[in-house]
Amino acid sequence: MPNVRLRNAMTAAEITSRGLAEAVGVDAKSVERWITKDRQPHPTTRIKVAKLLGFEETYFWPALLGSQGASEATRAELVQFWARRNDVPPDVWRSLIGQTRERMEILVYSGGFLVESFNLVDVIRTKCAEGVTVRLLLGDPTSEAVRNRGLEEGLPTLPQRCRSTLEYLQEAVELPLVSIRVHSTPLYASQFRFDGSMLVNTHTYGSWAARSPVHHLQRVSGGQLFTYYSDTFDRVWATAKPVG
Repeated sequence: MPNVRLRNAMTAAEITSRGLAEAVGVDAKSVERWITKDRQPHPTTRIKVAKLLGFEETYFWPALLGSQGASEATRAELVQFWARRNDVPPDVWRSLIGQTRERMEILVYSGGFLVESFNLVDVIRTKCAEGVTVRLLLGDPTSEAVRNRGLEEGLPTLPQRCRSTLEYLQEAVELPLVSIRVHSTPLYASQFRFDGSMLVNTHTYGSWAARSPVHHLQRVSGGQLFTYYSDTFDRVWATAKPVG
């Protein structure tokens, strides 16, 4: 069966089989076999192809997801784990923010701690000036999902907190490279992406986010967790309403 994903990605990138072959150091016949017979390149070559075309290698060769190598890569994605968000050292947040050069993405309901502890608007303004694309997803204060979460956690003021964060972020709405949307989806995990690093704050019924576990993930070629969460962000983004 042909590898349609690889062929389409090459077409979109306007790169021929010969051009791809030269770029990754193989012969054009090998590239044709990848496309027409769905053959897999050697691991180092797969990484080069995926990077050149702007996708994860598992997108072109999903069979890798069931391999031992993929399992090892997924385990390698976990950098650190904290039992509570409050246990994450402030310097970790500052370091990840400071090292961001391309993309910062945040999915929360109110995200009040970012406002209170890290002067979020100043962070956004600084990163924007450095050319970083910023996408923020906040809870819609009028949504049933936010109201229910507040009741579940014993925080009936959660809608007001969401509204306060939105008002605070009005200064950032008009900044270039900044997009802010409100969502009304159930929040299973808050996500904080800084280029290829991500902090994931999982949620369980009746527990405050500050008292819930946090995983520090680092994107690794062939791993599944980072892509799993980044795809979740994109799905929520697609349903959310722009602010401004």
